[in-house]
Amino acid sequence: MGKILDGKALAQKLNSELKSELNHLYCNSKIKPKLATIMVGEDPASQVYINIKGRVCAEIGIESISIKHPATIDKDELIASIRELNHDDSIHGILLQMPLPNHLKPHIPTFISQISPIKDVDGLHPNNKGKLFDYNEEYAPCTPKGIITLLEHYNINLKGKFTVIINRSNLVGKPLIFLFLKRNATVAVCHTSTIGLNNLTKLADILVVAVGKPHFISKDNIKEGVIIIDVGVSRVNGKLCGDVNFDDVFEKCGFITPNPGGIGPLTVSFLMRNTLIAYQNQIKADLTKE
Repeated sequence: MGKILDGKALAQKLNSELKSELNHLYCNSKIKPKLATIMVGEDPASQVYINIKGRVCAEIGIESISIKHPATIDKDELIASIRELNHDDSIHGILLQMPLPNHLKPHIPTFISQISPIKDVDGLHPNNKGKLFDYNEEYAPCTPKGIITLLEHYNINLKGKFTVIINRSNLVGKPLIFLFLKRNATVAVCHTSTIGLNNLTKLADILVVAVGKPHFISKDNIKEGVIIIDVGVSRVNGKLCGDVNFDDVFEKCGFITPNPGGIGPLTVSFLMRNTLIAYQNQIKADLTKE
């Protein structure tokens, strides 16, 4: 099983380190970091994610609250809720849980831009996306941070590696471009409409897949020794599975993340890390004011 990139074990290690760090900071400031999650509607998957985040927050020493709004909330009411959290000095991190109801989806860029950049733990505010363009990854989104940290934890050298990312979202594909480029990888960003996708995946030294289609990648789509990061999650016959047919590709690949148990725990871990970063920056800002 030396091929397994164990994200769950790494997340546990990182969370333990984060807990010690937070204990030290709390002893000095007497202020606990606090994360606020805004949820609109009753999406079951979102509720599961929020519960997981709340549990990890409690384990590490971060306070967390969930602001729940009915699915009927309008644009202006949601903006007002975000602004209220911006002005609450006890809140250090703000996360707007996706998906939103259909009538709010066209306004997602507006909602994201209303979150204070210093409290933007998802790294989606235009200011934070702009910093990432200049390779400043302080507020980079959590999943890309987890992917890069996992590869570096296993001493996988990214320099010169041909990296194929099948995802173009703001939370995964786009930020990953800059994190890989910063480490001198060569990056191709693809999606399910890419012509000749199979030809590109067969050339990949590193393959990141996040399309949400069960078993989208099989051994026929990869070359010998490829490193596979499986991000997509689907439910088939009541069980969670990834975008990669794990059993089919296992013998052929060099390294692979399990799914579940690969990138998911690291995404939550780096949400905690981003909350800590936001907390530290706000504590510094308060000291500067004094």
